[in-house]
Amino acid sequence: MAKVLVTGGAGYIGSHACKALKAAGHVPIAFDNLLTGWRDAVRFGPMEQGELADRARLDAVLAAHKPDIVMHFAALSDVGEATRRPGLYWRNNVLGSLTLLEAMVDAGIGRIVFSSTCATYGDQDGVLLDENSPQMPINAYGASKRAIEDMLRDFEAAHGLRSVVFRYFNVAGADPEGEIGEHHDPETHLVPLVIAAALGRREALTLHGEDYPTRDGTCVRDYVHVCDLVDAHIRGMEHLLSGGQSEVFNLGTGRGYTVREVIEAAEQTIGRPVPVVVGPRRAGDAVSLVSGSEKAGRMLGWRPARSTLPIMIGDAYRWHLGNGYSG
Repeated sequence: MAKVLVTGGAGYIGSHACKALKAAGHVPIAFDNLLTGWRDAVRFGPMEQGELADRARLDAVLAAHKPDIVMHFAALSDVGEATRRPGLYWRNNVLGSLTLLEAMVDAGIGRIVFSSTCATYGDQDGVLLDENSPQMPINAYGASKRAIEDMLRDFEAAHGLRSVVFRYFNVAGADPEGEIGEHHDPETHLVPLVIAAALGRREALTLHGEDYPTRDGTCVRDYVHVCDLVDAHIRGMEHLLSGGQSEVFNLGTGRGYTVREVIEAAEQTIGRPVPVVVGPRRAGDAVSLVSGSEKAGRMLGWRPARSTLPIMIGDAYRWHLGNGYSG
């Protein structure tokens, strides 16, 4: 049994990680400022509210719980916002992570699983991305995550802090048991937006550009089920706890879907039409991001078992039909 500090533990991925950690016999401690997370999602262990940049608060939480390892999900992640307000992303993501790493070193916590992103690769069309692909982010979100990866390497060299970094692709789906799901305010992710349009909870889905050089003019993305994603994080944690060295892993399926293909899959899966309006491209959006995960499969035994569009959309749809977060 490990005690795990889960930053962003009230958020979409963090809350699913907390549930999976508890199911695996560990103790998740959610640390969240509730800016984008939901208190209703914290159901699987203690909750500590605070800002990563608040060193005194962070020190107090680490001293109280004495975690064995940290899973670091907390970050701002809206690509459009990152393009408009880059300073916000450098300040929140990078300075918050720096404060966390310094507090960990001073508390004697030497292991961290870090939630990075395929956005560090930028726009590399027609390439199946792997861990050795050049990192060329095209927005402040991806750039901030790359900077944190650099920071982790420096902290290992100086302090022996070992890390597992996951660069993952578009996350979708929800807890199959319906306890938790995906809900952002405002919502920016494709699958919940598609579902909301199908349910009549929004007038229509805005399709951001249809003039990309792809098979139907819309962006291509690799989608991973949130439960598969957190399974990889637990495997990465166990790798570190058993003495494994620092590693970087991509998490994807090796297959990309266009936005229109996701819409069509949703209509088939839930049996409702999805009203669509076409808008302009969003600044900072890459044309195509697709990755295989051979390394994660080989080293961690990871398989994205639920990462098909019908399963991801079906799980998310059932959660949205019967649930929601209020605070």
